[in-house]
Amino acid sequence: MVKKSHGYRARTRGLMSKRIREKGLGSLSKVLVDFESGQRVDIVIDSGFHKGMPHRRYQGKTGIVTGLRGRAVLVDVGLGNATKSLIIRREHLRVSKS
Repeated sequence: MVKKSHGYRARTRGLMSKRIREKGLGSLSKVLVDFESGQRVDIVIDSGFHKGMPHRRYQGKTGIVTGLRGRAVLVDVGLGNATKSLIIRREHLRVSKS
């Protein structure tokens, strides 16, 4: 008998699933948003896009844009006492309202 996988994406059924009316790739307006350095963004994982998807521990976190890297955005996020620098694609980011 094969042992069940315990990889970091093995327990993402609730996070990676979409409601029935939201399935698919979503609108182009999410991809065309321009982010500037110093802007606050929220990380909201979109399971329709696998490229540039951050780890699920960053879901719901707020960070600060520090730069651009190709089609992706550099985001500094606080995690405990450390500050992590993440490379995330635009589909997984929203401008923070707070």
